[in-house]
Amino acid sequence: MTRMLAPAGVLAVAIWAAGAQAADPANGRRLYETHCVTCHGADGRGVMPGVPDFTRPETLMRTDRRLLSAIRDGTGAGPAFFGILSEAEILDVIAYLRTFTQ
Repeated sequence: MTRMLAPAGVLAVAIWAAGAQAADPANGRRLYETHCVTCHGADGRGVMPGVPDFTRPETLMRTDRRLLSAIRDGTGAGPAFFGILSEAEILDVIAYLRTFTQ
């Protein structure tokens, strides 16, 4: 009986995981160009003092969850995007930010 449940459990997890959508860096780029480029620049290097340089690997060493919180809730001079961008859209932006170091 246990042997029958184990494969079923694995299958259930696989089906659940397949339903989760991966972040879309192409959509993230569109959102970045609309909401972020003024302060962070088209190349991600930042256009004013204190703005993170997304081309530096150490800037993006944070987890997606931590970056999501910073974007959603704002940081210092950085505006909060809560109510402007959904969590999925913020994850798309993060996926795009990660392309700056590739």
